[in-house]
This record gives sequence, C-alpha cells and structure tokens, in this order.
Amino acid sequence: MNMLESAHAMIARAAEKLDWNELKREQFLEPAAIHDFEINVGEYRYQAYRIQHSNARGPFKGGIRFHPSVTKHEVQALATLMSIKCAAVGIPMGGGKGGVAFDARHVDPAHLEEVAREYVRALKDHIGPDIDSPAPDVNTNAEIMDWMVDEYEQLTGETTKATFTGKSLHNGGSEGRLAATGRGGVIALREYLKANDIDSHGLTVAVQGIGNVGYWFARIAQEELGVKVVAFANDHRMLRKPDGYDFTGTEQKDIMEQLGGEEDTSENILYEEVDVMVLAAIEDVVSLDNQAKLKCDHILELANGPIGDDALEVLEARGVAVIPDVVANAGGVIVSYLEWLQNKQSEHWTEEKVNTELDRIMTEAVDAVVLRAKNEGASLKEAAFLIALERLG
Repeated sequence: MNMLESAHAMIARAAEKLDWNELKREQFLEPAAIHDFEINVGEYRYQAYRIQHSNARGPFKGGIRFHPSVTKHEVQALATLMSIKCAAVGIPMGGGKGGVAFDARHVDPAHLEEVAREYVRALKDHIGPDIDSPAPDVNTNAEIMDWMVDEYEQLTGETTKATFTGKSLHNGGSEGRLAATGRGGVIALREYLKANDIDSHGLTVAVQGIGNVGYWFARIAQEELGVKVVAFANDHRMLRKPDGYDFTGTEQKDIMEQLGGEEDTSENILYEEVDVMVLAAIEDVVSLDNQAKLKCDHILELANGPIGDDALEVLEARGVAVIPDVVANAGGVIVSYLEWLQNKQSEHWTEEKVNTELDRIMTEAVDAVVLRAKNEGASLKEAAFLIALERLG
C-alpha cells in the first residue's frame, strides 16, 4: 500500500467516524488546483508540478522537491498530507506540494538556478504570501529559496519575502529552522512518553535516516530527554553501539565517520531490538511484508508516510504504538509558518523565541492527539486525522 493509498484509507476511516457522507469525502480528497507544466532549460525539458490541495484554513503550504522520481501521484499525496498536518497541529495554513522531475545533484549551479527561476515564472500568478507559500524539500535548500524569492520579487514587486519560507537568515529566513523537524520530533516523543508515564532516561533508540532530521532528533533527544541512541543508519550502511552514542559537539556532515561503531547493512536498522524506532528516511519503508520483523515498542514517524496503512493496523494490533507523521514531523512546517509570520510582520525573532513557540504548538497538538485517542479508543494516527478533518470540514 503506497503513501497516497494509505492516506486515503486513514481519511476514509476518520471521515466515517465523523459521519461524513461519500460526497463530502470525495470533495475533500479533490485538490483545489493542479498545476502540471514543463520547464525548459536549454535543451532539457523537465516535468513540474504544484498541487494545491486545501486552503480552508489559510494559504497553501508545502515544499518543493527536485528529484527524478517526482510524479503527480506522489505530489498529490504529499499535498493532501500537508493539509492534514497543518490542521492537526492547529496552524492557519493549508496544504500544497511541488516538484520538478530531474536529478538536481548532477547539474551545475547555473542550471539549477535556472530551473528554480523557471519554476517561479510558471507559477507566479498562483503563489504569493496570502495564496501559496512554498518551502524547501528533497534536494532544495535555502539558496534555492533565495533564488525563487528574488525571481518572484522581480516579477511582481512583492517585497515581504513571505512567498517562500526556508530562506537564508540574511534573506528573511528564521532562526531554528535547520533543527526544527528533529526538535519537533523530540517534543512529540517527550509529550507521548509523559502522557503514558514512561521515563525517557535510558530508553534505547534507533534512527533510520541520519540526515538533517534524524541527526537533530538524535542530538537533541540525547541532550534533553536522556535517551540512548544505540544505532543509526544512512542509505548505505548502519552503525551500532550498544552502550549508546554521544552526539555532543558533532556535526551532521560525515557523522558516520565521526562516531563509527559496529557496521551492518542499512536495511537492518529496522530490525534492531530497541524501545523506540525513529523512521526519518523515506516513505513506505514498513509494509505488511516486513512489519513482523520489527522489535520495538514505539515508533516515531519523522518521515512522511513511512508505514503503510495495512502494516500500521497490524503493528498497533500487536501493541506497537506509532506516533504519527502528521504531528511528529510537523516541526518543520510549524517553523516555516513562524518564518512566514515574521516576514509578514517585518520581524526577526531570536532562536529562543522560535523554539518556545515551536514547543508550545507541538505540545498542544500532541497532547490533544493523545487525549482524543484515549477518549475514543483510537490509534494516535486516527486521532490526529479526526482532529484535522474536524478542523478542515
């Protein structure tokens, strides 16, 4: 079951509990707008998308990814999940997503910049501070957002910089953005453990995906929750250290070389016997075929859609608690919202203020999900979807 199918299955179950009829459910699933176009850079032609799912609560919000595997199907799934995510955590933004189907890692900077600017030229009438505010995603970053902001300003004269988030600090970006998704995951885990009277100190943790999100989660969780990260992996290999790793003073770049440890294949990270498994890599990594091999008590979804809906039901039936992606990994979009707010108000907040606001929003969201799940005898993911659909409906 792929990510879009899983999202639709969960929406269907939540909609049924809320007594939505079939027409209302189908209307919700239909995006508000689908922009499907081609970008031309020299002799190259790239398929590009921007899918705007729902603006019922505010401007469309969601990242832009540059990757050869980008498809309309994938972008629509992510746009739908972004609507759910923003509603679940209670921020006044809608759901959108974008992408260009090409390999950004194998072109020169001038080519990359031209793709970014062409993307904005194609969408200039459909984005804006109060319409749609895109952000970085796979293979896009602050520099690319800066190019996009510059192009949009040249085309429209708009100068608040609020049309794009995830920008560099000198160009209207927010303090705390780099670590935001990982930090949000730490807050989500903290609140879940607190609600269930579980002491975080000494809990064993494995992190699948030690990129930016996984790294900051591991570092902050060790420092603030006292967990013991005993294994982590990138897409090439995993490292294991039963006594736990110390991330203090490290950097995300070359983290495998900095810390070392017993090596194993990357995919075996999923089957480590730990208290908490953190899924911080890509979608659809846990399926019906491999879920039985997982030996953890709790799963934190820091990637989008890492567990198929059918696998999720089986995991929960055997007592594995899953802290859902639509809340657990919302730290990034929350700080993107805070960046948008700062731009709109012509302000620049301290990192302490940003982190305080992130903590407040995440705490309220997780506590509401835990309470709803308890009151309705529902899973945490189903509770998150119920809250989101109520707010969107």
